[in-house]
Amino acid sequence: MKESVIGFIGLGLIGGSLARALKKASPELTVMAYMRSADKLRQAQADGVVDEILDGVDERLGRCDMIFLCTPVEYNEGYLRAVKPYLKEGALVTDVGSTKTSIHQAVKELSMEGVFVGGHPMAGSEKTGYENSTDHLLENAYYMITPPEGAPKENVERLVAVAKAVSAIPMVLSCGEHDLAVAAISHLPHIVASSLVNLVRDADDDRETMKQIAAGGFKDITRIASASPEMWEQICMTNTGNIAEMLERYITSLQSVLSSLRGRDEAAIHRLFDSSRAYRNSISDRSRGAIEPEYSFSVDIVDEVGSISTLSVILAAKGISIKNIGINHSREHGEGALRISFYDEEARTAAWNRLTDYKYTLIP
Repeated sequence: MKESVIGFIGLGLIGGSLARALKKASPELTVMAYMRSADKLRQAQADGVVDEILDGVDERLGRCDMIFLCTPVEYNEGYLRAVKPYLKEGALVTDVGSTKTSIHQAVKELSMEGVFVGGHPMAGSEKTGYENSTDHLLENAYYMITPPEGAPKENVERLVAVAKAVSAIPMVLSCGEHDLAVAAISHLPHIVASSLVNLVRDADDDRETMKQIAAGGFKDITRIASASPEMWEQICMTNTGNIAEMLERYITSLQSVLSSLRGRDEAAIHRLFDSSRAYRNSISDRSRGAIEPEYSFSVDIVDEVGSISTLSVILAAKGISIKNIGINHSREHGEGALRISFYDEEARTAAWNRLTDYKYTLIP
């Protein structure tokens, strides 16, 4: 990474984690930042993450080689316009928004295709804010990179270098491809999970029988329904077309299943489960989805030599067998860097207690 001065507009969980990781990778890097919470900026400066605190978007940004827009998607477009007058020759602007089409439309309107490349680090946590940022949040997570049409190849390579510097996995694609993909694998599942939870709530009896026995597959497939309503409202409003398209396809598939059930079409029902099983089994465990029950949890650890073997030894010393262990590449919903699964609930509980004693941070 060749950048020497980087600016951040917004320094929450993702912005803070990026700044921490970049500072760790390049201690000589100068980081300047602006956000509304002055207390958090002062804390970031005390932590050695931020070198210069900005009072707003001003001429000091003219020193930046790269500027990260890390505010909510709906505000990034405004900040894009605000920073444009201060960009020096060769400066690059990027963002970290989870939907890309709207920011790319703004880039086109502002004729900034030569100075902007979109970004989406696919990591996150159930906790928000700078105070919960870490220098390893993005390790082994996918970093989606969306260059505008006609963007210089050099600009794309610069953001790829940033992704590699923070130990993320860069993936370059168009903003349209990105938004359709996340609509299918992230946004639609949230709608499905939330709708299923509400269906069970509305269909339950006075004794709340369904709620009491909800476990296993139901909990796995609806875990993501606990996410922030405000965040998901915003996502749905900024990726509406793609989500609607995937939702229509899903509704059509459900109507087909309903027709097969009512017609007692055994062959069609068998094909449903057989084809889905085959495709699901072809997906790496590293791209984990809420599909089938498993006795597992995530561990928030730094990806460094010996970290996995140390954890394995701690569990083996108590005779706890691990069924599977793998790195989480897509961690938008609070998963830790490592996902461990066990053969039964007893082993999972024993492992949880053991690692808790050793002060590991664990995520269900």
